[in-house]
Amino acid sequence: MSLRLGNIVPNFTASTTIGEINFYEYLGDGWGILFSHPADYTPVCTTELGRTALLKHEFDKRNVKVLAVSVDPLDKHVGWQKDINETQHCTVDFPIIADEDKKVATLYDMIHPNASETFTVRSLFIIGPDKKLKLSLTYPASTGRNFHEVLRVIDSLQLTAQYSVATPADWKQGEDVIVVPAVSTEDAIKKFPKGVKIVKPYLRFTPQPNV
Repeated sequence: MSLRLGNIVPNFTASTTIGEINFYEYLGDGWGILFSHPADYTPVCTTELGRTALLKHEFDKRNVKVLAVSVDPLDKHVGWQKDINETQHCTVDFPIIADEDKKVATLYDMIHPNASETFTVRSLFIIGPDKKLKLSLTYPASTGRNFHEVLRVIDSLQLTAQYSVATPADWKQGEDVIVVPAVSTEDAIKKFPKGVKIVKPYLRFTPQPNV
């Protein structure tokens, strides 16, 4: 199955380090991140899970739940989790899915046939409260994921879901945003009382509306 932005993501039940979960029930009415790892005890992924654990308060602030997935069995996950906690000075308390039958990896098209029939590619999916795919990223094995960028994207997604705006290149919380083309300049001036800066008829900026 090839997931595209805007698709409803498939539900599943899986064995994890916190017990069996139903994916939809685990997410509830919040946002979710599902990210995959080729195998346990891999160095780059060890740092990634550690960084995710250290950023837990940031994900919590945004009502985002995180799940990791690897095709290794549960007992390996438990041992690896101890290593992550020790080496990254953190507490990994989000679930790591033991996807031995590759059910989740197949549902989310994570298998990398050019590298291995079992290794999952290092994919990351952001899922909205409507269970639709909002973003997908795939990284090479040699490059660790940037979780501050993931948080930035979540901030943008949550903002633009609520207001008729888009975010420009390199945007960060508190910076000006773009008025979407569907809103006329006349309506934008009424809609955004902080002001509208018109650079071109199609390029109009306004201060971030929710700060």
